[in-house]
Amino acid sequence: MSLTLHIDAERWRAHQDEVLARHPDLVPVAKGVNGYGIGIPNLMQAASKLAAAGVEITAVGTAAEAEQAKDHYSGRLLVLTPYLIGEDVRDLPDRVIRTVASVEAVEALLGRRVVIDLMTSMRRFGLEKQDIPRLHAALESDQARVEGFSVHMPLDRVAGDYLREVSDWVDALVAAGIPVRTLFVSHLSPDEISTLAKRHQGTTVRPRIGTQLWLGDRKALQARGTVHSVQKVSKGDRFGYRQHKARGDGHLLVVSGGTAHGVGLENPKNFGRGPAGLTPRAKFAARAAMALLNRTMSPYSWQGKTLWFAEPPHMQVSVLFLPAGVAPPKVGEEIPVEVSPVMTHVDRVVFD
Repeated sequence: MSLTLHIDAERWRAHQDEVLARHPDLVPVAKGVNGYGIGIPNLMQAASKLAAAGVEITAVGTAAEAEQAKDHYSGRLLVLTPYLIGEDVRDLPDRVIRTVASVEAVEALLGRRVVIDLMTSMRRFGLEKQDIPRLHAALESDQARVEGFSVHMPLDRVAGDYLREVSDWVDALVAAGIPVRTLFVSHLSPDEISTLAKRHQGTTVRPRIGTQLWLGDRKALQARGTVHSVQKVSKGDRFGYRQHKARGDGHLLVVSGGTAHGVGLENPKNFGRGPAGLTPRAKFAARAAMALLNRTMSPYSWQGKTLWFAEPPHMQVSVLFLPAGVAPPKVGEEIPVEVSPVMTHVDRVVFD
């Protein structure tokens, strides 16, 4: 009995074909310890099937993920997290490409394949334009193996011309005598990518796409928890770790999926700004008020109705309250659970 992610295989793969049609030069991204909730081995197998359309490279998040991915994928692997000076380079095959975000890292990895990350409005990591002269000197080494350059743009378009920002980087590098044959980009639209490619006809612009590729059709994926126990309760009956009283007549459902799976955890939204708009703010305030009364809506549902947590999720299971008047599920049945795949560690993935 487990928390299972069911995937409609035909629909899921059809969506990938649609994304590939819009982005023919895409680089699939398969990252995270749980591989977008689907698992790195499964994503590598899916990426291998895209090879027939010319997709010969896939990105992973870390060198540790590359170690796992290399046994399930024969193409080039791009590690997105930049190499740190002194870091163990690991015993990875030559087809693994490391991202570097400083001239010192370029020099430290001479002889190895690298992609050079460029600083953008994200202000995360990457070379600054003032580093270009030193970069040019480092790339004069006959051991330099540059596979391309990389820019990572913000998701929210608050201010600034991001297309111009990227284009200025290409112009600056080319003006310094550094060819930009391949540019890996994130969070640019197909139209923006097309515009970049027209402006810089010697550069192949390759979008890195993960969430949209694997999770873009959410109806192709459904997580379900197995029902372990169904206990009838009357109003006032005590139960659980904290011996709370049942809020009414009904049933307690013990279902697969707890904190170890990521159930009950929430990714902060609009960090620093709070919920946007009056309706989201009202819902946020209502949820907070209900939580103070030990009433928290769960991500589980039964017969189309969302269920309340009876108490906070346990490590492996959740205890849910089903009010009287609704026929409960049977032990062994699965019930839907709406969770973020990237934050959830399911017990198994089933391709239906």
